[in-house]
Amino acid sequence: MNVRYRVTLSDPERTHLRALVDRGRPRARVATRARILLAADAGVPETLIASAVGTSPATIYRTKQCFVDEGLEVALHDAPRPGAPRKLAE
Repeated sequence: MNVRYRVTLSDPERTHLRALVDRGRPRARVATRARILLAADAGVPETLIASAVGTSPATIYRTKQCFVDEGLEVALHDAPRPGAPRKLAE
């Protein structure tokens, strides 16, 4: 991990992430990624982010890389996973 990705959030992005973290029950992955991006924007070192959020430095690196390369929404949400179609209708 030689590349250092710098996370710089705009005011609307920061407000959106704070709303995700502060509201009742966001999805766990989305909330974790939002906390990572907010802490990275504040300049917190990756080791402190990892201990505060409870995740690995590799997850922090991937989240920051995805944000810088592809944007906020892609960094927060997983891409759809391929798989077999449902066998039973709901």
